[in-house]
Amino acid sequence: MKAMLLAGLAGLLFAVGLGIGGMTDPARVLGFLDVTGDWDPSLLFLMAGAVGTHAVLRRLIVHRPRPVFAPAFPNLSQTRVDRRLVGGAALFGIGWGLAGYCPGPALVSLAKGAPLLVLFVAAMLAGMALFRGWEAARTSMRRGTADGEQPTGGRPHAGTTP
Repeated sequence: MKAMLLAGLAGLLFAVGLGIGGMTDPARVLGFLDVTGDWDPSLLFLMAGAVGTHAVLRRLIVHRPRPVFAPAFPNLSQTRVDRRLVGGAALFGIGWGLAGYCPGPALVSLAKGAPLLVLFVAAMLAGMALFRGWEAARTSMRRGTADGEQPTGGRPHAGTTP
């Protein structure tokens, strides 16, 4: 319960920071992305502050024997840059550039109740759900069917038995 309460508090602090930093204003975000026009560098300072804070605190955190509210640090098995990472980053950037919102600021901005923003968040959540369903289907196809059969049209995958 304590960890959930602190996670909620961290989310609230993040939301306030997004609002103070101007990240909930799509015009400011789009002004930052428009490097050939009327460029607004204010978000550059916001990002520099966030990256600097992370760089300092990460060094302190990783030297701890364990996290404050978890039994261990997560084991990050995926550390290489691959096609999916680059594709996801590109899709994120395109969406951010077109709408002026990314997920965090969009959720915070829902308090405005703007119909297009509600549509944006609904489409974002639908896209996330669609991706999860697609990933689940891909994973089950790799593992075979529930009764142990292999997916049609292919060799057994690593970790499966014939």
